[in-house]
Amino acid sequence: MSKNIQTESSGRFDFVGNFGIFGTISAVLILGSFLYLAVKGINYGIDFKGGTEIQVKYNQTVTIEEVRSAIQGLNLGDTGVQGFGEGNEFIVRFVGEKGATDKETNEKLQVSIEAVKQALTTKFGDKGAEVRRVDSVGPQVGSELKRNGFLSIFYCLLVILIYVSMRFDYKYSPGAVVCLLHDVVITLAIFMLVGKEVNVPILAALLSLIGFSLNDTIVVFDRIRETEGQYKNKGMSFIINKSINDMLGRTFITAGSLALTSLCLYLFAGGVVSDIAFVITVGLFFGTYSSIYVAAPLIILMEKLKAPKAA
Repeated sequence: MSKNIQTESSGRFDFVGNFGIFGTISAVLILGSFLYLAVKGINYGIDFKGGTEIQVKYNQTVTIEEVRSAIQGLNLGDTGVQGFGEGNEFIVRFVGEKGATDKETNEKLQVSIEAVKQALTTKFGDKGAEVRRVDSVGPQVGSELKRNGFLSIFYCLLVILIYVSMRFDYKYSPGAVVCLLHDVVITLAIFMLVGKEVNVPILAALLSLIGFSLNDTIVVFDRIRETEGQYKNKGMSFIINKSINDMLGRTFITAGSLALTSLCLYLFAGGVVSDIAFVITVGLFFGTYSSIYVAAPLIILMEKLKAPKAA
């Protein structure tokens, strides 16, 4: 009887009572994501592994098999063709031949680029081929970009740990950092699962996701701290449950409006914008979820770890 009264007074939904179930789900998801990324690896784009990317558009429908056939036999090394849009726009990626010196490598690269452009335009000349973009990144530059990019995520998490510790209390910090790590790793694993490539814009999307997830978590933490001051005679479970219930409307309105925008971009934008929107859309879901079922339970855990010392 007393349990029902406490649940009703702390809010309409008993989030704390489901922490065990969703905590197990989160643990399985994050462990599975780590294992998947460790086994399959991360599929890096040319920004990180180096290479050349040529975007071509046709006025009429061309199949991806026809594009692959057009560039066969050009000695391009590792190649890939990706289609997007309405079946008439493609991105051709290739590594190219390496020379004895950087100068020779650049010369061979220019020859390969011209050969690919000619093959893509002459074979489909009656379909109005238009080369819209040519990007090249050297392997050393790509390696440096990859290193700096992932270092930026690491330093971001480190600064967040320090910030939350200073603004709140040590018991809040682990929840915030684990929450962000949870969101990034699971989103990245799903992004790899659907066969996408990680490049600089995607890394920027992941950093944006960290910013959103942190903001959502901080808002929940602020509410928990405020409620804790009002109900000093209540346990942390009651306080967290009431705080999440109080913030539920604000959370769904904020996350829902952002998710609707990013979903529209994913469905209608195409290209790299669609990939960024995919990361944001998936990340918004897990960011909202983790603020409730990852960050908050860790506050209770830290309270329990602190209790024996206080005694």
